[in-house]
Amino acid sequence: MRKLALILVIALSMVSCSKKITYNKVLKSNDYDLKYQKAFEYYNQKKYMKALDLFEQLAPHERGRERGDEVLFYYAMTNYQIGDYVTAGYYFKNFAYTYPSSEYAEEAMFLGAYCYYLISPIWSLDQETTNDAILQFEMFLSKYPESDLQDSCNHLIDTLRYKLQKKSYMNAKQYYDLEFYNSATIALNNSLKKYPDSPFKEDILYYTALSDYKYAENSVKTKQKERYIKALNDIDLYKKAYPQGKYHDKILQLERKVNRAIENI
Repeated sequence: MRKLALILVIALSMVSCSKKITYNKVLKSNDYDLKYQKAFEYYNQKKYMKALDLFEQLAPHERGRERGDEVLFYYAMTNYQIGDYVTAGYYFKNFAYTYPSSEYAEEAMFLGAYCYYLISPIWSLDQETTNDAILQFEMFLSKYPESDLQDSCNHLIDTLRYKLQKKSYMNAKQYYDLEFYNSATIALNNSLKKYPDSPFKEDILYYTALSDYKYAENSVKTKQKERYIKALNDIDLYKKAYPQGKYHDKILQLERKVNRAIENI
């Protein structure tokens, strides 16, 4: 039994070494048909790092040849599978321009945009990648208006735009928090002009009214009346847009304060 066990251990060890040598031999080989075969074999076995090395060797060799599009697409896919979305996004995007008529072109263009979506940072950070992702999805929709992926694209675009809208609102509100009330009003108005359908529209209208009230309150007496009147206009805008809004009680309380202040003037 011990002898049999030893034989089995040696046999398994030889198989393991054989596999390792086979991969190394393929990697160093000049036989690109073998590399091609093994690259897909490793990919299908989810041995993505091994597949990646082989696709990386195959990509420049197969460029301009019959299977060039397939190799480049799966090179991008392998990067995608290992979570390197920056590299995958680059090669998917490159693929869409290099092989626009390929059977993989539509999927590559979508996945390229999706990679940008995946690396888009939280709203508080720089949103250049977010804007790039939106642009890539819009280009996809323009090129493939009948695609089954249309709804997915629109949903992802909405998610990305939410980040931009939130960043715009929060940056504007920061002026209010810092008590720069006139700057807050300007920034809040600009945010709403840029994103008229912003999910933060109610907050923007409320803080615009509140900023104008506080700006008037802290102004010299000769300027107060006209600035309080501006605050009243803001209050009316909020009430018309959100008659039963979440700031309903606060906006009525603010309105009473403004009217009392005008009466005292």
